[in-house]
Amino acid sequence: MNIEVWSDYMCPFCYIGKRRLEQVLQQFPDHDEVQLTFKSFELNPDAVKDSGKTINEELSAKYGVSLQEAQAMNDRMNENARSAGLEYNIHAMVPTNSMDAHRLTLWAQTQGKMLELSERLFQAVFIEGKHTGDPEVLAALAAEVGLDRDEAAAVLASDRYTNEVRADEAEGAQLGVRGVPFFVFDRKFAVSGAQPDEVFHDALQKAWDERSPFTMVSASSSADDAGGVCTDDGCELPRREN
Repeated sequence: MNIEVWSDYMCPFCYIGKRRLEQVLQQFPDHDEVQLTFKSFELNPDAVKDSGKTINEELSAKYGVSLQEAQAMNDRMNENARSAGLEYNIHAMVPTNSMDAHRLTLWAQTQGKMLELSERLFQAVFIEGKHTGDPEVLAALAAEVGLDRDEAAAVLASDRYTNEVRADEAEGAQLGVRGVPFFVFDRKFAVSGAQPDEVFHDALQKAWDERSPFTMVSASSSADDAGGVCTDDGCELPRREN
C-alpha cells in the first residue's frame, strides 16, 4: 500500500502530521508493506529566500496581529508539537522559500534517501532553526543523511527537479489538495491536516481492508492449454482428465 503525503517544509503542521502518521504505522501489523512517498507543495511560492524577518514578525504581518499575539500563536504551536513527541523551537524558525528543499528531496528520492532527507529537513527547520533556503545548509543536510554533498550542491545550483515539483503540485491540485499536510491512502481515502492518531489509524485500516485481491480466471479443464505454469522448480503442464 502506498501513502502519498503532500507537505511543505515551511508548514509546522506538516511535521506534526508526519510524526503522528509514523507513530500509527509503527503499531500497524503490516507496516512493512506500506510505502510512504512525499509530494511537493509550496505554501508560499513567492516567498523570498532571505526576508530578514523572524517567524513572529512574518506572522504578525500576515495576520495583522501584534508581535506578542504572534508569539503566543507560536507558543501554542510548540505545545501542539509536544503532543506528537516533537520539541519545536519554532521561534527560531527561519522563513524562506521552500522550492530548493523540495527539489533536493526529489533528487534524494532517486538516491533512495527521500524519507531520511525529509525528516532531516523538518528537524532542521522546526527544531534547530537552520536556514533551509541556503544552498550550503541544504547540501550539508544532504550529506548528513548519506548523500553526496557535491552532487547535492550541483542539483541546487541548477534548475533540476523544478518541473517535478510543479508536477507534484499539479497532481495535488487535481486531487483536491488545497492545504497541507494532505495524506492519500492508496488513492482511496484521504486525511487533511495533522489529525489525531485515531483518524490516521482509521484511514490506514480502511485502505488496507479495501485492497482488491486478484480474481483468478482460468480456461476450462477441457482446453488444449489449460493453464501451464512456470515456477522456480520448472514448467509443468496441467493434468488432463481422461
